[in-house]
Amino acid sequence: MSPPGPGPLSDLSAMMGSVAPGTETMQPMQGRARELDLLADLVGLTDRHPRAVLLGGDAGVGKTRLLAALVDRASVAGWRSLVGHCLDFGDSALPYLPFTELFGRLAGEDPEVLASLTDAHAALSHLQPGRRLMSSGGRVPTENLDRSDLFEAVHGALEDLARAGPLLVVIEDLHWADRSTRDLLTFLFTRSFQAPVAVVASYRSDDLHRRHPLRAAAGQWARVPGVARVQLDPLPEDDVRRLVDALLTGPPTRLTEAEVHAIVTRAEGNAFFAEELVGAATGGGSPRRSGVPVDLADLLLMRLDRLDDDSREVVRAAACAGRRVSHALLACVVAVSEDDLDRALRDAVEQNILARVGDDAYSFRHALLAEAVYDDLLPGERVRLHAAYTSALLEHRVEGTAAELARHALAAHDRDTAARASVQAGDEALSVGGPEEAARHYETALGLLADGGPDVGVDLVELTTRAADALVAAGDPDRARKLVDAQLAALGTASSHEQRARLLLALGQATVLIDGPLDPVPITSEALGLLPDEPTPMRVRLLALHARALTDRSRDDEASRFALEALDLAQKLDLPAVVADATTTLAGIDQRAGDPAAAERAVTEVVEQAHRDGDAAGEMRGRFLLGGLLHEQGDLVAARESFRRGAEAAARAGRPWAPYGLEARVMEAEVAYELGDWDDALTLTEHGGPSPPPLASAMLATIRANVLTARGDTGADALLAPVRPEWQRDGWIAVAAGAADIELYGSRGDVPAMLASFDRAVALMDVTGYYQARIRLTALLLGRLAEAAAHASVTERSGLVARVPELVAKVEAVMVRVERAPVGRPAKNTSSACRAAWPPASEFGLFAAPQAL
Repeated sequence: MSPPGPGPLSDLSAMMGSVAPGTETMQPMQGRARELDLLADLVGLTDRHPRAVLLGGDAGVGKTRLLAALVDRASVAGWRSLVGHCLDFGDSALPYLPFTELFGRLAGEDPEVLASLTDAHAALSHLQPGRRLMSSGGRVPTENLDRSDLFEAVHGALEDLARAGPLLVVIEDLHWADRSTRDLLTFLFTRSFQAPVAVVASYRSDDLHRRHPLRAAAGQWARVPGVARVQLDPLPEDDVRRLVDALLTGPPTRLTEAEVHAIVTRAEGNAFFAEELVGAATGGGSPRRSGVPVDLADLLLMRLDRLDDDSREVVRAAACAGRRVSHALLACVVAVSEDDLDRALRDAVEQNILARVGDDAYSFRHALLAEAVYDDLLPGERVRLHAAYTSALLEHRVEGTAAELARHALAAHDRDTAARASVQAGDEALSVGGPEEAARHYETALGLLADGGPDVGVDLVELTTRAADALVAAGDPDRARKLVDAQLAALGTASSHEQRARLLLALGQATVLIDGPLDPVPITSEALGLLPDEPTPMRVRLLALHARALTDRSRDDEASRFALEALDLAQKLDLPAVVADATTTLAGIDQRAGDPAAAERAVTEVVEQAHRDGDAAGEMRGRFLLGGLLHEQGDLVAARESFRRGAEAAARAGRPWAPYGLEARVMEAEVAYELGDWDDALTLTEHGGPSPPPLASAMLATIRANVLTARGDTGADALLAPVRPEWQRDGWIAVAAGAADIELYGSRGDVPAMLASFDRAVALMDVTGYYQARIRLTALLLGRLAEAAAHASVTERSGLVARVPELVAKVEAVMVRVERAPVGRPAKNTSSACRAAWPPASEFGLFAAPQAL
């Protein structure tokens, strides 16, 4: 018997529509190998001692796909399979419907066998599809059939089939089964078979509310010897991600890493939810009401139809709170009595819409259900409910967070409350190491205050700098720069010198971390010119930043002077973070001047002191620079350790994507690649949890792509495609991803694509300052051209070598430029933060062949 799919169900299947959806449209099963092995063992595929199995799991979790795989495995093992389904006909359910289906399928596939079974077990004829339809030409039986005769006939027929070979019977969607079907299954479960017959029955566990008739039956069946009960849990996130990746193959609408992560998170391990969300995100699924695809929302909202009016009102109010709400807060919002609230909540819990959380709260069984209920609210309902939540939190009738208050106030159109709460929520997020969340709250407050607003305790300049600092800590300095730039333009001449200098300081701090043609020196110079020549903390920070900006432009003498001044004043004013910053800059200058030993000693002291002071930023920058110094000296093991500890410092501070923390992780992975520890390099470039910013994601993907390309793994192409738009944003990515592209296309013999990638990468080098990397990319290109020429015809070979003189000439020009460059010109070996930390000149070996090759 084939897996569940379209097949001859006689006239009955036409009446039912698609009783059994075809497995040919299903995605490959992901992450169910353990469950499949367990089912195969329980039904006797391994030892021919079958047991009956009850398979439970939430709707969409993958029961049908798992059973289809089980049927496939049974077929390979030489078993016959019969599959039947229950349908949701409400109170008009057709008795024994799944058995009518499975014997109808048998009639279509092997009519002689069914005829033989019917001759031996006459009562079986009452289940034949043709005899159960009014439109059938067959005679509808008028005589009453003793139910025990039918049960005996079904049991005997299955037994006879199994004598010719092992038999697997699959009954799906038992939550819709009629009582007669449940009674027949009770008979089959309690009366043993002499031949090898295995029965697997599946049901939606989230449909089994307290009063559902299958609930008691399943409990009784599970106590019968020889009946096993298996619960299919949600898929782990890694398996959902693999499913999403499989769904995204083909002609695609590309999704960002953040979009993929959002789908994986929202699906909560449910394969059907993941498929629907991917379809909506790529334009291939049903339209959206708001955040949830319409078809999926309609399916989820059907659950609310089981509730009475009070229960629906309570559930809708809970949806305005989000995924979870406390009992006390909900009681402040809904206009029902305490007794009615308890009854409504009990009803929602029993219907598997809400679940108890701890002693005093409730959450939706699925976050998407909460979204669907919220999207279904009318605009006026939303505003009223959010206003009620805002009032309850403001009046301290219940405890809540500033983030909750900000969300409800914003949705209730209470701008003043939302602005104040957003600032407080941003401060609270920063205090617990959540820079991305803090930035979002600060930006919300800035938007609310753009046209004037309440006194939120901080001025716009201070709020802007807080938002910019949070964005930099979250790993998005480019967004921070744009935010400050916009605020500078908005304030114009209305700002004082001190306010403008503060904004310019924030702008310079972001700009110095951005790779490309942007020059931070004019920014820091203007800021210093706006401040009086007095030893204030702000001026000291500007001096240190100005020194870093000057080093980026190879103005080492000036940089040294400003760094020394900043160091002296920072020590006098007891500003340890600025001391670490200035000392690190001076160490970088020493290294470039030819004294790496002095630089190493100085940076080691900075790192140790920053660690003692709890200065995460200083420690991250110092460990990154120390790793770069060791890398330049060829001590790859020690360099990797320093990079590792820098990444750990960033993780401890809750800033894994912040400048220097991210770069330390990238460089640790690169050194692992150079050492030949390719598995470690792949592990280091994985990221669980929240999705990293786009630039961080691109950098990690580039490392992975180089490893996979070196291994000849075709998965490199999928990694490189979304990275290519990021080349112009960061010179390191252009160089490293360009190298991977050359190797990838070269290995395929796609010379035009290889040349196009080379030309694009080197065109970006002068813009981003990575011109020396032309040597590395040219070497890779020449190697691949030589390889292609070796297998080309004479005519083709002449075309391949035509560019060689030009390539060599440009490499020689780079060498001349390097020789004439001022001493200390920084060579760039990774992203913008690496440049700002004065890394060693290692780009000649960027992604050079690892020692393992």
